Amino acid sequence: MLKDYLWERKSWMALFLFLELFILFVAYLDPTIPFSSILYIVFLTTIIFVVFVIIRWKKETTFYQRLQEWERRLDPISALRAASPLEKIVERVLASQTEQWKQELKEHLATLEQEKDELLSWIHEMKTPLTAMRLIIDRVEDENTKAQLLYEWLRMHLLLDQKLHQRRLPHMENDLYIEQVELEPLLINEIKPLQSWCMQKGIGFDLQLDVRSVLSDAKWLSFIIRQIITNAVKYSESSDIVVKSFMKNGHAFLQIQDFGLGIDPKDLPRIFEKGFTSTAEHQNEAATGMGLYLAKKAAKPLLLDFHVESTPGRGTTFTILFPQENDIIRTRRM
Repeated sequence: MLKDYLWERKSWMALFLFLELFILFVAYLDPTIPFSSILYIVFLTTIIFVVFVIIRWKKETTFYQRLQEWERRLDPISALRAASPLEKIVERVLASQTEQWKQELKEHLATLEQEKDELLSWIHEMKTPLTAMRLIIDRVEDENTKAQLLYEWLRMHLLLDQKLHQRRLPHMENDLYIEQVELEPLLINEIKPLQSWCMQKGIGFDLQLDVRSVLSDAKWLSFIIRQIITNAVKYSESSDIVVKSFMKNGHAFLQIQDFGLGIDPKDLPRIFEKGFTSTAEHQNEAATGMGLYLAKKAAKPLLLDFHVESTPGRGTTFTILFPQENDIIRTRRM
């Protein structure tokens, strides 16, 4: 304790010692100053200084001891180490418990990974009966029945697709392949499965593509556009959905505009939240609130930015802003 106390005040002690030696040095050089008198004064001041340090040390040591006692009370392990002879036993028990927790954590992580693999396998296996179901539906002659079956089949297909991509999202960056993606075939591939649903609702598509290709990942860009187009069809009736691509300020834009129900202004800031469904259509059991949430998450590694404008009763416009090539190259290097 004394050693720590003196070490913390070494600068003050060094200054005092320097002043004493400096006074003696001046008295030695100056013959008009009696050296013996100065030496006596230095001796007295040194004794006074030492006494002062001892008194202050005793007073301040009491305070430091109280601080240490408070630390022991706040840290029961430290208190046990300081006061108990069972320190080694306690440390051994804690080490053993820590190893047990680590092992249990590894087992839980392995179990979660296995469940993930099993779910992905199940999703892929479900695609086989879905394909067979689609072939059977195509042979149904009653158009009303066929349209209803196709709608339910499409719902299952889209939900499985969402779940598949949701499981892949945490490792999405390992799966990216950035290239020039042709927009027209990509959009047609996403619109074609919705054809029967669109015909039933009287919905058409108007493609106005001034920009023919963009730099992105084709698979994940398809998934993002699928969520937006599906929502546009779901909340529209007897109207066209306009899809435009254009350049502005050196960036490519893709705009998807519908003329359906629109989004309430109070809902607009929350449409990308997980599980959020429209307050106006809150009773709609078909809505999962996951499509736009997953699209937003998938857009982040692709450096895509969303801008949404909507007027209730007049429709919604989703605009996707694509990054410039240099931005993507810089991000991939990082």
